[in-house]
Amino acid sequence: MRAFIASSIGVTCAAALVLPLAAPAGAAPDTPAHSAAMGGPAPAEASEPAPLSGSTQSLALTSLPAASARATGQPIAVAAGQGLTERDVRAFSMVGVVWDDVSAELHGTAQVRTRATGTHRWSGWQDLETHNAEHSADPGTAERDSGAARGSTAPLWVGDSDGVEVRVNPEAPDARGGSAPSVPLPGGLRLELVDPGKDPRQVPATGAAGADRTAGITALPALSRLATDAAAGYVPGAAPLIGPRPRIITRQGWGADEKLRERAFTYTKSVKAAFIHHSATGNNYACSQAPAVLRGIYRYHVRSSGWRDIGYNFAVDKCGNIYEGRAGGVTKAVMGAHTLGFNTNTMGIAVLGTFSDANPPAAAVNAVAKLTAWKLGLYGANPKGRVTLVSGGSNKYKEGKKVELNVISGHRDGFATECPGARLYKKLGTARTSSARLQGR
Repeated sequence: MRAFIASSIGVTCAAALVLPLAAPAGAAPDTPAHSAAMGGPAPAEASEPAPLSGSTQSLALTSLPAASARATGQPIAVAAGQGLTERDVRAFSMVGVVWDDVSAELHGTAQVRTRATGTHRWSGWQDLETHNAEHSADPGTAERDSGAARGSTAPLWVGDSDGVEVRVNPEAPDARGGSAPSVPLPGGLRLELVDPGKDPRQVPATGAAGADRTAGITALPALSRLATDAAAGYVPGAAPLIGPRPRIITRQGWGADEKLRERAFTYTKSVKAAFIHHSATGNNYACSQAPAVLRGIYRYHVRSSGWRDIGYNFAVDKCGNIYEGRAGGVTKAVMGAHTLGFNTNTMGIAVLGTFSDANPPAAAVNAVAKLTAWKLGLYGANPKGRVTLVSGGSNKYKEGKKVELNVISGHRDGFATECPGARLYKKLGTARTSSARLQGR
């Protein structure tokens, strides 16, 4: 495999996108010890190879008292919940819950409350989106079947924190079902506390090693239509309908630690469709914090969920900034782990935030349109068109089923899920129209 990222910025800049070779994710020493006792101390953290890497604390959940009666006082069989009581921990900014079996579903609720660093201020209880395996590598792929992949909730961005409490409860039994017990929680539940590490641009350079951290390209500049065609290797006027390339912040630009991910890249044949997601990490971030949010998601996907790299091919923040996601080349058909059953010949774009009840900013929707006009155009796809994809197996379409979908689809179109949130999903029609117009259709 090539150990560099190709791009469409032209021959003169291609060499600047070379990435250093990195050890496989499973080889890096970053698996913290677990705390099995409710009152036990925070686990010792494995040493980090570089100060920019961030860190992950992993704490095993323990049983909480089971409810034994309905509000009416009638006895009912309820599976015990799990969690952790209030405790002091090392600093973190992102939190999620994982479990051992990547195919197991969490039928219930996961909630956390956190304390702002250096204060006595605790947040209210906040929900974690349970995910239930909908964001993952496809069945039968090496990434999913490696034995490292785990089930997980979406990670939640909570900002600088040093205290945490968590509770995970199974779904209540069906009110119509009488005494039917609830579904037990999956095994091996653990709380993952992620410190995304420092922004490389804010770390003073000290000698040659420090200077190396700020070398290279941190963003691919926006290109005009003519420059985009030329960069893609087409003679102006003879190119297919490709939208102008938007500005894209590279992995180096948001501070991705290339030692975390696997070295090799995995490609498919084409990019026939784009699946739009929300990251479900919450909306309480400033756009200046978006790189840290991405570093947190990246670390959570690799270290906590056991994926080879961040799952999304691209990300967009609420100010409309576009970020390179999974490594392998922004122009390439890189296989992601974003839409279970439909990762082949597609790309995944995550809008950073939660848009179930909140409207996505217009800047973010416009950025989705710009990105899809360019990337889908490279592969001849019409953003307003339809495409037939073959399901790799999901809770909505069985393996091998041919499914006709919009070229720009929401995650819920391929998998029964809330993602990308009802409010963002309603904006996809606008994104399709704008994207097609940018292509000249």
